[in-house]
Amino acid sequence: MFLRNTWYVAAWAKDVGREMTGRVYLNEPVVLYRKENGIAVAVSDRCPHRFAPLHMGQLKGDAIECPYHGLRFDDAGSCVLNPHGDGKIPSGARLRSYPLVERHSLIWIWMGDAAKADASLIPDYGFLSDDTRGTVGGYLAIEANYELLTDNLMDLSHGQFLHASFMQTNDFVNGKHEVLQVGTTVHSNQWVPNGSPQAAYGSDLATGNVDQWWDIRWMPPSVMVLEVGMTPVGQPRDAGKRTLSAHLLTPETETSTHYHFANSRDFRTKDPEMDERIRAWQRGGFAGQDKPMIEAIQKMMGTTDLMSLRPVLLPVDSAAVRARRILAGLVEAENAREPGRKAEAAVA
Repeated sequence: MFLRNTWYVAAWAKDVGREMTGRVYLNEPVVLYRKENGIAVAVSDRCPHRFAPLHMGQLKGDAIECPYHGLRFDDAGSCVLNPHGDGKIPSGARLRSYPLVERHSLIWIWMGDAAKADASLIPDYGFLSDDTRGTVGGYLAIEANYELLTDNLMDLSHGQFLHASFMQTNDFVNGKHEVLQVGTTVHSNQWVPNGSPQAAYGSDLATGNVDQWWDIRWMPPSVMVLEVGMTPVGQPRDAGKRTLSAHLLTPETETSTHYHFANSRDFRTKDPEMDERIRAWQRGGFAGQDKPMIEAIQKMMGTTDLMSLRPVLLPVDSAAVRARRILAGLVEAENAREPGRKAEAAVA
């Protein structure tokens, strides 16, 4: 279940250069690279002749040369060279090109109707490129459906168990949990007054008991911002310190996901030791705990449709279920407006 007329994260901007990168988004093979002028582009990664992966070929200037029979395609997807026979360009020798926008240290891709691509719809992740903050990010390939990762992030109570070594606070379960919906955006907010600080930050954010919060915001189809903060008991939030985390999910297939993430803080912003501490819990928490758990759940389910399995639902699931229902409604509405799109995508 994919929404296509929307922006997804294709890659961190720093990871795309003159060396071609082949990826799959929403079941479609795509090759990313930068032109000689530095502008990033994306076209289909499948040669229309014998379907060779184009990222295995070479760049000739700004054109891709197919590694199999040497057809060349420019950055708009047009075939510009046929080295065989009389050199005539076959009418079907064309690649699909995808709108890209580079913003907030990220490259965003539009997988739907290119005529509908509107850069103003890209959500604001400006904190990722704010050089007054300390930001540490990364990428994981997850062998599971992207909505399972949304479920994981929108229910932060799992951190008290799966991530107990660095996130547990004995007062979390006694806090106040609130789920709000504003348009198609879902907010899942956890407020824990007068509690012990979580071990991930400890005395870097506060000493003794604190008021603390975990507020995560989901925007369709699958991008989230998590704010975590601590402040002296009884003081306003502005009196404390906080982090903002980006969690950006792009479906690869029905059972695999590109997961881009970053943590951005307003304290110890130029401190390499703090950077490494955050990298360590990203490796341990995201790669070492979330990834194997979610992949194991995917294998146990044997399907991407969680709700068809009639799972037991708990109060902590309310935000994730709300997000699932909103996304399903958006996909259904998009399919109703473009009934032929699904079939076209299957052969693109």
